[in-house]
Amino acid sequence: MLKKLSAAMQLPDAWWRKLLLLGLSVFFINVGVDHFVNPDFYLNIMPPSLPLHLEAVYISGVFEILGGVCILIPALRRFTGWGLVALLVAVYPANIYMAITPQAYPDIPVTLLYVRLAFQFVFFYWAYSMTKDSFNPGPRDLQEAQ
Repeated sequence: MLKKLSAAMQLPDAWWRKLLLLGLSVFFINVGVDHFVNPDFYLNIMPPSLPLHLEAVYISGVFEILGGVCILIPALRRFTGWGLVALLVAVYPANIYMAITPQAYPDIPVTLLYVRLAFQFVFFYWAYSMTKDSFNPGPRDLQEAQ
């Protein structure tokens, strides 16, 4: 049954690639839902110079949930990977704002704010990796799976 599900979802062959794909999906769905459950956190990290704070929080939450779901759809996986990279770039100013205004986040150590900035590049690469052939089987791979 798992083999059929794996074939239907066109999951990568390697277990660690499956784990990366499913982990990325769960991560983005979880963070996206959190935008609606805990919007105050996201509102607090929005740079004041950006407009439409609440709208941006909700829009980014919707796109995070959408990305988490669509990354599991084989026909959309490559496109969604690029979309998640774009989303991460779009929200990066909030991470920069947190790092340069540590006084606004007294409960978070300054070092952690900068580690968080650097760690975002891991997420960039994680989303980017979904655009690669190793996560997107071609027609030949699909015939072999059947």
